[in-house]
Parts: sequence; structure tokens; C-alpha cells
Amino acid sequence: MRNGNLVVLVLCQLISATGSIVFVTLGGIIGSTLTSNPAWATLPVSMMVISVAATTVPATILMRKVGRSRGFAMASLSAVVAVLVASKALSSSSFGLFIVATMLFGINFAFTHQYRYAAAESVSSRHTARAISFVLLGAIGGAFLGPELAIRGQAWVDGVPYAGSMYALAVLYCLQALLFLRLRGVEFADDHDKLHTDRPLGDIVRQRVFLVAVLGSLAGYGLMTLVMTATPISMHLNDGHTLEQTAGVIRAHVLGMYLPSLVSGFLIERLGVARMMFVGALTLLATSVVGLQGQAVLHYWWALVLLGVGWNFLYVGGTTMLTYTYSVAERFRAQAVNEFLVFGTAATASLLAGTVMHYFGWRMLMLVPIPILVIVCFVLLFVRRDKMLQRTETA
Repeated sequence: MRNGNLVVLVLCQLISATGSIVFVTLGGIIGSTLTSNPAWATLPVSMMVISVAATTVPATILMRKVGRSRGFAMASLSAVVAVLVASKALSSSSFGLFIVATMLFGINFAFTHQYRYAAAESVSSRHTARAISFVLLGAIGGAFLGPELAIRGQAWVDGVPYAGSMYALAVLYCLQALLFLRLRGVEFADDHDKLHTDRPLGDIVRQRVFLVAVLGSLAGYGLMTLVMTATPISMHLNDGHTLEQTAGVIRAHVLGMYLPSLVSGFLIERLGVARMMFVGALTLLATSVVGLQGQAVLHYWWALVLLGVGWNFLYVGGTTMLTYTYSVAERFRAQAVNEFLVFGTAATASLLAGTVMHYFGWRMLMLVPIPILVIVCFVLLFVRRDKMLQRTETA
């Protein structure tokens, strides 16, 4: 296990999580101050998510050509440009320029989601789940540092609220670029149980384990994005809960997403990836059950915590299962398909969240995940005895 690589990746995950939380926290607030039409306030954040989806395939192609280390470092520098453009948008009160900044930031975010693949490629297959979950732990630090930076940085530059937060992020992303230059030898560790093939993309995608892995990640990330995006609208605007209560629920959700990484990798190794993904799907079903019981703060809190835990098990599990389906020569093509589908779904969910809330309300939103998760549970039961999973998990 290349511990040096994992340390670099977890530190960089912390920085990326800090930046993304700052943008998600401030995006709607800044948007509302830069446009006279409140309906457009969340457009910058939505455009950021769309940018993530649009950049996933180019990001994978770039890293195939220049390597993980250089690709990640270049993405960090793009984030520096993004936050400096955002500070310029703030100083000039330009809504359009701020949208450009969030879209540039989305480019870096597309690379951030591929840290987990770099972690998986730094260890033998029996430690893949542990490495992926370890890297995600860096986001816990971001869950605390991001809100602090958003709140405290708003007054650091006289006359330009939140510009100080952007300058601080620029420094952090410069540090991140330097850290990535220390990333070494990111390849599959020598492993007798890895595939050694170079098949056409169609052959890779048609594997049932590949399809189930993608479906699990797609359902976990898409449903998490749908519910998380809609929660502030439902809590604060529709139900009248305070902004502090809403922020507290979102913070609990973020911790629910990443704290399980302390154990999820070990549990996958012990229980198997299909079982843990099944538990994740059941946990997301519990989100809907709790959400349908009422709309008090405690209902939202428990629903969002369960949402985070379920996402973790499905996302870490789906990524782990995906790594079983390709060889070192095939990895970038397989990963590109997965990233595009998962984050394209997340972008769609982000855009649909407000529409669902406006026309149908919170209760209907809680019903949407149920049939999708029932399908996920069924296909996991179908694939759990696949020889590919048994061969890898008993190695």
C-alpha cells in the first residue's frame, strides 16, 4: 500500500471539500445579491453541477495522457483561476462573471471525484475499499473548515463581501497543486487477481457487475443530490425553520456522508461489496420512511443523516465494485463512462429538485427514491454470487 499517495490524496480531498462547501454555501447567497430576479439565485450552483458532468470525460482523457499527478495539479490551478474570477465578479457585481467562475470551479470538482480512483490504483485489490473510504475522510475536515471560511472570510476585504473567502481558497488550491506533485507511481499495485486485458469499451460496459456498480453509484449520488438540494428550500422557505437550523441539518448530512468512511472500507472487506451496497440502499429507503413521517427539524435531521450514510455505502461500494471490472489498460475508459453517467444524473437531479418541490412538495420528493432503490436492491441480490466478486473478495 502506497501510504504516501493516500496521505497526499486525503489532504487534497480536505482542500477540495472546503472549496466545494464554500461555493455551495455561498453560491445562492451571492447569486441573490448579484441578480434582481430571485428565481435565478441558485443558477450559479446549478451551472457548477452541470460543468462537473460535462467535464468528467475530458478530465479522464487528460489524465490518461499526462498522468494522475499532473492532471490533478492542473485542475487545482483551474480552481485558483475560478476563485480569482469569482472575487472579480464580487468586486464588479457581475452575475454573469460569477456564473463563469462557478463553471470553472466545476472543472476542478470533476477531477476531485477521481481521487478515489487514484487511491484504488495505489493499493492491491483486497485493500481497494479501505483506500477509497480513507481518502473520503478528508472531506470531514472540509465540513468544518468550509463553513468557517465562508463565514469569517466575508469581512476580510473591505467593501467586497466574501472576496476574502475566495482569496483564502486561492491559497489553499495553490498548496493543493504543490501537494499533487508529490503523488508518485499511481498505477495498479502488482496484483495477481487483476484483469490483464484490453477489451473494447462495449465489452467492458456489458458486464453485469459493471452495470450494477454504475447503477449503485448513480442511484446513490443522484438521489442524495436530489434530496440534499431540495432540503433548504423545504426547510427554510416552505416550512419556516430558521437558517441556523437548516445549516445544522446540512452539516449533519455532510458528516453522515463522510464519517462512515472510518468503517465502510473495513466492512466491505469483511462482508463483501454487494452486501454493503444493499445496506446502503436500505438506508436510503429509511430516509424516505423518516421523511414521510413529518417535517419538523428532527425529521429533517434524521432523514438527512440517513441520506448521507446510505450515500457513503452505495458510493464507496459502487466504486469498489467498478474496480473489479477492468484492467489497467481499460481503466480510463471504464471510469469515464461511470463518471459521466453518475454526475450527469447528479446534475439532472440538482436541476429537478426545485421543480419537484415547487409543483409537488416534500412528500412527493420522499416517494421518488423508493422504486429506484427497490430496483437497486433487486439487482444486487441478482449479482451477489457473481464469480467476479467472489474471486476478488476472497483473494
